[in-house]
Amino acid sequence: MKRILIIDDAATVRMYHREILEAAGYATQEAVNGLEALEKTLVQPFDLYLVDVNMPKLDGYGFLRELRRQNLPQAPAIMVSTEADEQDRKRAYAAGANLYLVKPVRPEQLLAPIDLLLGGPQP
Repeated sequence: MKRILIIDDAATVRMYHREILEAAGYATQEAVNGLEALEKTLVQPFDLYLVDVNMPKLDGYGFLRELRRQNLPQAPAIMVSTEADEQDRKRAYAAGANLYLVKPVRPEQLLAPIDLLLGGPQP
């Protein structure tokens, strides 16, 4: 089963994304900030990262930059943020994001690129 790490400091956002992804057949884990996400990734890498921008301790940009520096299997990362400026989008791609979505995202907006990047939720 494909594993996705949901990284967001808002519990309601994590729950919303988790419900969508698990209903579609993906396994999920959660982290409340980039630092916790890095710790989980170093223990066991994930197939995809769903990353918020604004978080305490280590924001989404910092998490992606550090993740991309690690000597471990690299996986796609989708940044999901309320920040809608073109500059934010460019900054996300420069940090290592594969896609940038603006919150709120509808379930189909979230699942379509994930299914494309991962080839669907395989057992």
